[in-house]
Amino acid sequence: MPFIRVSYREDQYKQEELPAISHAIHQALTEHFRVPADDYFQVFHGHKPGEYYYDPAYLKVTRTDRLLYIQITLKSGRTEEQKRGFYARLAELLPACGVRAEDLFVVLVGTEFEDWTFGNGIAQMLERKREEAQRDA
Repeated sequence: MPFIRVSYREDQYKQEELPAISHAIHQALTEHFRVPADDYFQVFHGHKPGEYYYDPAYLKVTRTDRLLYIQITLKSGRTEEQKRGFYARLAELLPACGVRAEDLFVVLVGTEFEDWTFGNGIAQMLERKREEAQRDA
């Protein structure tokens, strides 16, 4: 149930590049966090150069204007190993999309089941959790 926001400088990426980046992110999510293939919710935001700031060498990583900020809101509880594997997999997949590993800035934001609705004013993940508990009882 992740929700992904990707921010980039609009003068650095072409619209044709974004679908491949999106699919690479989703592939890494399915591989390392076992996200279902149809759990696919992403938003890309292009920014003008004057709206986009970063340090080009923070923590000895050399960044360029092709830096991608990737914020992933997802259910908390992933292990450190899963997170490290996910970051590494993104760094493997995205160069094929023209994104240098050094230009990846990823933030994971953990939430709980009650923090989500996927429509109709229903907390679907709480309903699913309740159904699973009743089945297991």
